[in-house]
Amino acid sequence: MNNAIRTVLSNYATFSGRASRAELWWWVLFVFILMAVTQAVDAAIIAPALGFQPYESAAGQPLSLLLALVLFIPNLAVGVRRLHDINKSGWWLLIGLVPLIGGLVLLYFYLCKGDQEPNSFGSPMPAP
Repeated sequence: MNNAIRTVLSNYATFSGRASRAELWWWVLFVFILMAVTQAVDAAIIAPALGFQPYESAAGQPLSLLLALVLFIPNLAVGVRRLHDINKSGWWLLIGLVPLIGGLVLLYFYLCKGDQEPNSFGSPMPAP
């Protein structure tokens, strides 16, 4: 798990190369947990510091928003590299903009086994 997270962060804005299934899904789990923690901190600590009641929806979530902005580029980059692993162009990521169907297609692509041999995007990455 640590290897996958370290790999994604060290390739913060690298859109070339390949990312294994394990790398992507460990990253997704890490981001999910991190966002849950920051949302709890926003609701329980930041909201009262801003003069709102704890867990009040009107308080917003400034810490979570900041984290989402910081993680936006590495999320895109690891998604593109994962598509490269199944020999698809990174432009396929845009299919996610199609409501419902696009997300399902991307999920299918992300679940597919990567090419075992080198493809047009490089050699396979060892599993983290």
